[in-house]
Amino acid sequence: MHTLLKKPETIRSVAYLIAYILTILLFGSCQNTNTSSLATTPKEGTQEQTTYQYAWQDSSLTVSSRVQLLLGEMTFSEKVGQLRYDSPAIERLNIPAYNWWNEALHGVARSAKATVFPQAIGLAATFDEGLMNRVGNVISDESRAIYNLLQQHDKPMAQYMGLTYWSPNVNIFRDPRWGRGQETYGEDPLLAGRLGAAFIKGMQGDDPNGLKVATCAKHFAVHSGPEAERHGFDAKANKRDLFETYLPAFEKCIDAGVEAVMCAYNRTNGEPCCGSPYLLQDILKDQLGFKGHLVSDCGAISDFHSGHHYTESLEASIALAMQSGINLNCGQSYQEIPALVEKGIIAPSLVDSLLAPLLSTRFKLGMFNRQDQRPYAHLGEKDIHSSAHQALSKEAAQKSIVLLQNKEGVLPLRKDLDFLYMVGPMGGNVLSLLGNYNGLSPDLKTVVEGITEKVSPITRVEYRPGALLHTPNSNPIDWFSVQSREADATVVVLGFTAMLEGEEGEAIASTTHGDNPTLKLPESQLELLRKLATDEKPVIAVICSGSPVDLTEVLPLTDALLFAWYPGEAGGEALADIIFGDVSPSGKLPITFPQHVDQLPPFNNYSMKGRTYKYMTKPPLFPFGYGMTYGKPMIEKLEAKKENDSLKIVGRLMNEGKYDTNEVLQLYTSFLDGPSGMPQAELKNFKRVYLKKGVEEEVVFSIDSKDIFYYNEEGQKIPYKGALKVTIGFSAPIAAISKGASKSVTLQL
Repeated sequence: MHTLLKKPETIRSVAYLIAYILTILLFGSCQNTNTSSLATTPKEGTQEQTTYQYAWQDSSLTVSSRVQLLLGEMTFSEKVGQLRYDSPAIERLNIPAYNWWNEALHGVARSAKATVFPQAIGLAATFDEGLMNRVGNVISDESRAIYNLLQQHDKPMAQYMGLTYWSPNVNIFRDPRWGRGQETYGEDPLLAGRLGAAFIKGMQGDDPNGLKVATCAKHFAVHSGPEAERHGFDAKANKRDLFETYLPAFEKCIDAGVEAVMCAYNRTNGEPCCGSPYLLQDILKDQLGFKGHLVSDCGAISDFHSGHHYTESLEASIALAMQSGINLNCGQSYQEIPALVEKGIIAPSLVDSLLAPLLSTRFKLGMFNRQDQRPYAHLGEKDIHSSAHQALSKEAAQKSIVLLQNKEGVLPLRKDLDFLYMVGPMGGNVLSLLGNYNGLSPDLKTVVEGITEKVSPITRVEYRPGALLHTPNSNPIDWFSVQSREADATVVVLGFTAMLEGEEGEAIASTTHGDNPTLKLPESQLELLRKLATDEKPVIAVICSGSPVDLTEVLPLTDALLFAWYPGEAGGEALADIIFGDVSPSGKLPITFPQHVDQLPPFNNYSMKGRTYKYMTKPPLFPFGYGMTYGKPMIEKLEAKKENDSLKIVGRLMNEGKYDTNEVLQLYTSFLDGPSGMPQAELKNFKRVYLKKGVEEEVVFSIDSKDIFYYNEEGQKIPYKGALKVTIGFSAPIAAISKGASKSVTLQL
């Protein structure tokens, strides 16, 4: 073996000859029999004939055939290089360098200018699969456009400028203290899975001949903080929680055709996630049917020995990762593969088996096609941040903003107020729009800009920050709170930025690695709000945040409260639309807001007991799915009956308010005769409904009988038989909500 390794040209020649003979047998003989090139025969009815330098460049062949042909051309060292995220060029084969690391949680990120959508948690608050699909489609259009422009200008493919995106993040936001929860679609597996699947389909496109971009679901599996412990933490999850909560969203993404899955930094039940045959082979591939490639989180392989102390050396860590099926190494560990082969620790054939799925992705993306045969070549500069894309970002922001309080209908405001005062450190701060893993747009519209643009030309408007982001004011002189008492209304904009919450290395102003252990706003901002409070003039609070906030002090000090998340480039415009009544708010909380942190189990406890709307028995501040509108939607009637192998649920809704509005009707089931420990409610479906004032609407849901099941302690699906409570409403049915906001019936299964 060692002799052959010293003569890679021998392996290459023999492998290529075998692959070429197979190609001739499968696809007919070629006019040019030179083993370094392939000429296609003329297409029927044409005189066209195309010659390729290499057989694998022929796009008429199957992807698997092209992969094998290319593998036959590559030396061992060239193959090893292609297992790294920063894959080097293979100049002799005219294969350029490629960097696999690209981000697109809510727009093309860290790259060229692009449309910035609301952060993922804000997109989740829309409860709108169609919107998610359109957002994914726009992001991938802009990605392809940037890629095409780079190709046209013969620019090297730098990091964040490619076509393989490590998005979406479908981890379950099980604990509101997690700073990276903003990257997810919330606490419910059904919501996260359906939105993630819609995003993937929009991103990857519907061309049967190839991908527009490749997506990657992350981080597999059982991953949600604490950030400070992720490189050595062991997340312990019983099998019921694993299959009921932590895995379903990934399954939805796999069913949607996701091209890649990224494994997490932490351990799960003792095994490093990127080195767990149980997670990656038994569950991901064998049970869930995943066929794509696996990516390590960045530096996760070296964590095996340096953080988890699970292996004794880098060599052992690399071997474990490769044997567990990690195709692509984000990091530099795989540079040591030749040494492992030389020592006989791994076989050279393992390199081929790991590389083949990566080459398959690149072929699907058209990267190895001739320039005139590359897909989506029509996308270019006109498709980047177009007016239509900007309009979609605004629509997404409008649908994501959640109205949590509106005392005596103080909102919407009139546009012709005499004096509107704006205050708060987030009002003019573009970071309040972006969240983390963000791109940049040439048209970032802050709250101050959006409101100023919306008011009448004779309305006096002023803005002063009034407080520092998270530290006390150095100058104690107060020239700002008095303005609130003079104004007809005050809009105070509070919250966080990615400097305070997010990933461990990015939250540079956080002393807790980006998490928020107290759930509280910074004291500097609370002190500002206390000074603004008055019984005479309305105070409207806007909070920009990626996570739930302890609002127990905020609510009594404000007349109206809008939770804006990180609303994207059009966030200021969208908020102004809602504040002045051009749009009725319709966002819904994709995560339960506890009253305070003492209601939560320990942060590093991964049991679902006491967590999320399914298992939280203490009354929350706001339940999952909650959000007010300017209308007055009521559920007038609910009917449910069994039809063959499904349940048909019909609800009748009436908007008794003065405003047309959007609502999100949610369907929940509860097992009245199930074994102990069952969820107290479980989201089974949801629909956005447009309700005109005074008009009744009928909404129909259907649940397949096979979807009425529960998980036992071994993580197995058990069909449910017994009394089933079916509830439709405007939030999870675990807290006191207004009259007419939900109805329930019971069926016997």
